[in-house]
Amino acid sequence: MSKKGWIIYNGNLHSTKFSEQVEWLMKTARSFNLEMKAIKNNDLLVTVHNGQAALSGISEYPDFVFFWDKDLFLARQLEKMGIRLFNRARAIEICDDKALTYQYLSNHGITMPQTIIAPKVFMELHDTSHLSIVKETIGFPLIIKETFGSFGEQVYLINKEEDLIKKTIELGNKPYIFQKYIHSSYGKDVRLNVVGDQVVASMLRKSDNDFRANVTAGGRMNPYQPSEQEQELAIRCSQLIGTDFAGVDLLFGENGEPILCEVNSNSHFKNIYDCTSVDITINMFEYIKDVLESRR
Repeated sequence: MSKKGWIIYNGNLHSTKFSEQVEWLMKTARSFNLEMKAIKNNDLLVTVHNGQAALSGISEYPDFVFFWDKDLFLARQLEKMGIRLFNRARAIEICDDKALTYQYLSNHGITMPQTIIAPKVFMELHDTSHLSIVKETIGFPLIIKETFGSFGEQVYLINKEEDLIKKTIELGNKPYIFQKYIHSSYGKDVRLNVVGDQVVASMLRKSDNDFRANVTAGGRMNPYQPSEQEQELAIRCSQLIGTDFAGVDLLFGENGEPILCEVNSNSHFKNIYDCTSVDITINMFEYIKDVLESRR
């Protein structure tokens, strides 16, 4: 008997690129004899009924869920109901929050940029005294990253104190981090797609006119053969966070050594396919089927 699964995606994202990837996932899943439904997150309402975790809007539940969204309340609810998620709610939560990612991976020997997590602000930022510590500790230029952001957006290069004060006041009560700028990785990084304990595809992203290498920000893609050290770092980060699959972004240190940039739990797979011709959805569903069969 084939396993029944859901692909949960965000019902308020309507771009063609996004919808095509949902269909792509469905097609690959069916090739593994998995009976799938694509379901919007807003069709499943997290409910507590008579003190019990439930979902409003559905009556029949799946054997597993490919959770291609960041709706953590829904992800946690599904897990409370005993359903296996790929990726799990906690892994998505850690990856989605850049501050939490760096804090969670600290004390594990992971090479990463020097990072300071901005203190909590309620309403507006009035006291900027902590910025003197940031300036003395990290120096200029530095990077400010909003903790929730995608596609290289919500990332700012700060060159002087005036801009530092201006940007933090502008961000107000949004959570963000300060990071040391890695000069040696200006406009270039590497994306390694990890499935299980393997790197299955990699690409180099480069930009000639932006410190960010993201393709959405104008970067170019080239196939890339990662070093053993780069693969070990990507796999180690994925294992520590607990992702089933992840897109791990690495920067280049002064001597070419890999430095963790970020870990993405819901990385898109079209760009890596266009660049390398590797369809990582095959690797992902092969992994899912192996896990389901081992549980049985």
